[in-house]
Amino acid sequence: MNRTLKAIAALMLMIVVLFAVGCKKDNASGNGNISGHTYVDLGLPSGTLWATCNVGADTPEDYGDYFAWGESEIKAVYKFVTYKFGNSIDSTLTKYCNNPYYGYNGFSDTLTVLQKGDDVVSIQWGDEWRMPTKKEWEELYQNTNVTWTTQNGVNGRLLTAANGNSLFLPAGGYRGGKCFWKVGSGGYYWSSSLYNDFPYSAYFFGFNYSDYYGWSSTNRYLGQSVRAVRSAN
Repeated sequence: MNRTLKAIAALMLMIVVLFAVGCKKDNASGNGNISGHTYVDLGLPSGTLWATCNVGADTPEDYGDYFAWGESEIKAVYKFVTYKFGNSIDSTLTKYCNNPYYGYNGFSDTLTVLQKGDDVVSIQWGDEWRMPTKKEWEELYQNTNVTWTTQNGVNGRLLTAANGNSLFLPAGGYRGGKCFWKVGSGGYYWSSSLYNDFPYSAYFFGFNYSDYYGWSSTNRYLGQSVRAVRSAN
């Protein structure tokens, strides 16, 4: 009986350890932990440190949650009529709009990067973390070797830096309307940067299973993955 209890206790301990290792523990050379979330140092010129998991994920392979640009809650429907900064009556914008033609009652502002109060990363992870800008996404893929791979049964892109450290981005697809799109074949990650030429859109980093990866822009109301960054200091 005692042996059985000891065996059960040992098994329970192993399970706890296995679940503890992931995005909330130091688990690789060059990694650290801030506010309970791990990061990896890829030796980038700016010194920017990248989180090892998506917002809402527990492991690097988890897709995590999907957010509209500037929102911090998951939703059942991702359309303009459900968008926080959209006026559904006349399809105009109420924030992050640099052109009064697209703004509600001629509204415009000069905001081109998400404020902390609208950044899901800062809201959920704390002020040490934030959503990466378009420039930071560019720095990431310009200074790493980007390959399509399968990690623990999950498709995605592995970005490997010259210092030997790497970052895995799972291909979680995106949310539009009530549906999930391109899950397992494409990844879509928001930046905090507005697309100035057409403020209904914002920049994102995207990739698929072929040779395509890089930044583009899309409708702000769509639900996409979010990866966090923090400054070195």
